[in-house]
Amino acid sequence: MIGFIRGKLLVKQPPQLLVDVGGVGYELDAPMSTFYGLPATGAEIALFTHLVVREDAHVLFGFGTERERRMFRELLKVSGIGPKLALSLLSGINVDELLLCVASGDVDSLVRIPGVGRKTAERLLIELRDRVKGFGDVSYLPQVAGSSSNAAGVQSEAFSALVALGYKPVEVTKLLKNIDASVQSVEEIIRHALKAAVAK
Repeated sequence: MIGFIRGKLLVKQPPQLLVDVGGVGYELDAPMSTFYGLPATGAEIALFTHLVVREDAHVLFGFGTERERRMFRELLKVSGIGPKLALSLLSGINVDELLLCVASGDVDSLVRIPGVGRKTAERLLIELRDRVKGFGDVSYLPQVAGSSSNAAGVQSEAFSALVALGYKPVEVTKLLKNIDASVQSVEEIIRHALKAAVAK
């Protein structure tokens, strides 16, 4: 099992990352909660990882904190939740917000996330209630914040990432239309769009 990697960030195109570790390129899928803390490409990053083995592929997932990885693993134990939906959940809501939903039985906030139906949300709340006790804070691994790109490219990347997270193109267009032009990074655009989607 690969539990941790440290290397140079070569590509970040939500939800996918490519990290050069000693000359070997590792492809990882990561939630938006991790993307928000990533440095610019070319910088060194360190990520906690979880490997999912399927018949047709080995998929490596990366997380900025051990806490995110723990929550991802707890989500995988919930009936009907696979890696893709777990990733979508951690992209639409951070760990603290998810814990708050579990504690308060907030189904409505969960069903706003793409792919999460009411039955799945209700089952998630029930099954996680006892498992998530004792979730402590673990800081992000050392990273350098920041990212930049031209406006058109940034909008395009954000559009692709949101579609990959399960939103319909029409929904994405509406979400991006309402974001202030001063927001320049892909991560910030996606953060604003996801907040707007959950607030609906």
